[in-house]
Amino acid sequence: MKLIGSLTSPYVRKVRIVMAEKKLDYQVEIENVWSPDTKIQKYNPLGKVPCLVMEDGGALFDSRVIVEYLDTLSPVARLLPQSGRERAAVKCWEAIADGLLDASIMIVRERMRPAAQQSAEWIERHYGKIHASIDAMNKSLGENPYCMGINYTLADIAVGCALGYLDLRFPDLDWRTSQTNLARLFDKLAVRQSFVDTVPVI
Repeated sequence: MKLIGSLTSPYVRKVRIVMAEKKLDYQVEIENVWSPDTKIQKYNPLGKVPCLVMEDGGALFDSRVIVEYLDTLSPVARLLPQSGRERAAVKCWEAIADGLLDASIMIVRERMRPAAQQSAEWIERHYGKIHASIDAMNKSLGENPYCMGINYTLADIAVGCALGYLDLRFPDLDWRTSQTNLARLFDKLAVRQSFVDTVPVI
């Protein structure tokens, strides 16, 4: 399998961590979707990464679709409950983590515009989503060792990627001071998820 993506995309990182946890063989192909000569739409008409190209040439896109598929490929490290309320709870954790990322990326993209064209109201609105998301996750986590209690799941992978992206793009956002439960979780996840960075890139 081939994963098309960017090394700074938190959605791509989520897929790479799932692949590492599942011990699946794949290659990473770097693609700049903002480049005029990008070929990403050959595989994903939406022009986004990650995009998973399978051995038969078929493609899957959207990180949530990809990771759900990957979890079915191997019984190793089951990351999603089979069905029911627990599965829905994991997907809700993933949804809020991805929503935090969506808001963060909106701010990053807005700040790339000329200063005179930037909307302070737009930026502040998305900062509000970030703060609300990390506050909700911190409260839901409580004293649990992982998002779903004692078991490491896709929820933890999604949250780890979201918090890691905050550190990458918003180093001045001091979320650890007020969100101590999340800070404790992230310290543990950062160690566990760091091995994904050893996966070869082509």
